[in-house]
Amino acid sequence: MLLIYLFYLRKQRNQQCYMKITPLLAGLLACNMAIAQEIKPYGALPSKAQLEWNDMEYYMFIHFGPNTFTNKEWGHGDEDPKVFNPTHVDARQWARTAKLAGMKGIVLTAKHHDGFCLWPSKYSTHTVRESMYKGDILKELSAACKEYGLKFGVYLSPWDRNHPDYGTPKYNQTFVNTLSEVLSNYGPVFEQWFDGANDGTKPQKYDFTLFNNTVHKLQPNAVIFSDVGPGCRWVGNENGIAGKTNWSTLNIKGYGPGKDAPAQKSLNEGVEDGEAWVPAECDVSIRPGWFYSPDTDDKVKSIQELLTIYYGSVGRNGNLILNVPVDRDGVIHRNDSTRLMEMRRVLDATFKNNLAKTAIVKASATRSNNAAVNVSHLIDGNSKTYWATPDNVTDATITLSFKQPVTFNRLVLQEYIALGQRVKDFTVEVMENGTFKEIAKETTIGHKRILQFPNTTTKEVRIHILDAKACPVISEVGLYKAPVLVSQPVLRRNRQGEVSMVNVSTDQHIFYTLDGSMPDATSQRYIPGQIIPMAKGGVIRAVSLNEEKGKVERSAVTEAIYDVAPANWVPLATDGAESAARAIDGNTGSAWVSSNAAYPHELAVDLSEVLLLKGFTYTPVTKEHAPGIIYGYEFYTSMDGKEWKKSAAGSFANIRNNPVMQSVVFAPTMARYIKLVGTSPAVDGDQQASIAELGIITK
Repeated sequence: MLLIYLFYLRKQRNQQCYMKITPLLAGLLACNMAIAQEIKPYGALPSKAQLEWNDMEYYMFIHFGPNTFTNKEWGHGDEDPKVFNPTHVDARQWARTAKLAGMKGIVLTAKHHDGFCLWPSKYSTHTVRESMYKGDILKELSAACKEYGLKFGVYLSPWDRNHPDYGTPKYNQTFVNTLSEVLSNYGPVFEQWFDGANDGTKPQKYDFTLFNNTVHKLQPNAVIFSDVGPGCRWVGNENGIAGKTNWSTLNIKGYGPGKDAPAQKSLNEGVEDGEAWVPAECDVSIRPGWFYSPDTDDKVKSIQELLTIYYGSVGRNGNLILNVPVDRDGVIHRNDSTRLMEMRRVLDATFKNNLAKTAIVKASATRSNNAAVNVSHLIDGNSKTYWATPDNVTDATITLSFKQPVTFNRLVLQEYIALGQRVKDFTVEVMENGTFKEIAKETTIGHKRILQFPNTTTKEVRIHILDAKACPVISEVGLYKAPVLVSQPVLRRNRQGEVSMVNVSTDQHIFYTLDGSMPDATSQRYIPGQIIPMAKGGVIRAVSLNEEKGKVERSAVTEAIYDVAPANWVPLATDGAESAARAIDGNTGSAWVSSNAAYPHELAVDLSEVLLLKGFTYTPVTKEHAPGIIYGYEFYTSMDGKEWKKSAAGSFANIRNNPVMQSVVFAPTMARYIKLVGTSPAVDGDQQASIAELGIITK
């Protein structure tokens, strides 16, 4: 059977080490030969590098470069390198923050789409060497990762808006030279990230076969990320959320990165019985944008948002790569690091005590004649041991029985994925009044599945595997009780500029400040239903406090920075006039949608007063498959609504994948009227334009 298994692995042409079975992999299998001889592998299988990658689960993404200083998401490549001028680069602080946050590695944007290299590359003249900063950031971060026991990964964008070779036959070799330079000089690389972005203004056919072969040659243990792997795949969104059903297998023949990628559903959920093992990596930023901007210092994701992302990625058979941008000083901003430490504390408190370890564990069927396959392995804390059913038994139960009732709100399941992903459907039941009651019905498990419940008290928990591709092979079962969090206040402002606050718990009190200071129990207490007038804008900070048994617990602080409210604004639309008011109603859940005629589309607004404008904000419709997200834009200002001045023009970079509020600043100008013109759509072929909210910047 071992020879059959090794031959099977040879056929998995998509894997990182697919050309040969290495002695290391053979040894890994041999040490567990008795089990491998009995349990046949199923379907596409992971390589050793992919197994180690899956075990990492959670690591940091860092975006840093000229965009950090220009407030752009996608630089144009024509920026003066001297704009990159961090004053206190501290890669050790980045690594220390990641380590303390519980992360296992860091992936750095060594070269983004603007072509700027964070190392002094000999294949470019657009690097740190030409900037005010004369160091080598790749070298500094690689060393810092080694110091703190983290793995180091590299993002290199094939798209290069600066290099003169781009768009010519020479470029693929130029990129390979650049790639080789990085992979040869900066130590072991656990992941090579290939972005699929390309705006098409300069046609360039990428030779990904050449790129991948270069990685395999220079860093054979690196997992390659792209829309089609071969090491790991994009999850199909930049929200950090995998599908509830998530297979680690994918069909990749005939597909490629970028516009040639598989359908979004396939990326998000994988493909049952897919030809290649390409697990999902879930990328998301801790802020609205990928690069640092001072405009987003108050928009760091809340603990609740980050936990939702964690459970929707790591808890759904994916890995989470959380972007934490470096600021203009060259360090991770305090707001970001504080939130990361808060998240670490919550996760540690949640998973420190596996209640299942005190249970008596029984299974309806267990593979016989092999002591290495035992139901006791489900609670031994070792993901390399497991329980399995006999061949052809794909319907089975695992029952956890307790001497005394236990209260839990989290369930963790893991498959032994070295032998393939198998489970298709399962339920979770608890004993209630002498009978089992179903509390969850789910599909896939994979590397790890985490289910959340309200606090549930019982003496018996039963996991019922309803169907599997082959005999289920389960390595771990865990029951945990997560602490109750003090929820952050949710702030809302209506069109009139009236701010209200809500909290999910009536046991928690909200305190707030309007002077920029941090709120505490001595600050103004918010009374439910209270209205706080902020029509002219300002800063509001709020915190929830909960006192229980003499102990006061507090939430993270919610901060909002408001500009002038649209209380008296009047839409002047002729295109989609019936919905124009929805673009200035203070509600991002409603939207102006233009006619279905071809682009351009425009919306003009009378502000009803003359203001000194310094920029504008555009919030796209964020509903899935929503029409009309604007990519190319022009923004005009006017004193009389007749003579218009173009104050800004450009494109909302990456807005299709990351549809968040866009802020554009321009030279200050006095105006009463504004007009946003959508010149091109984010989705090819889309004829409509839409605006969830249009705002102004005066502060």
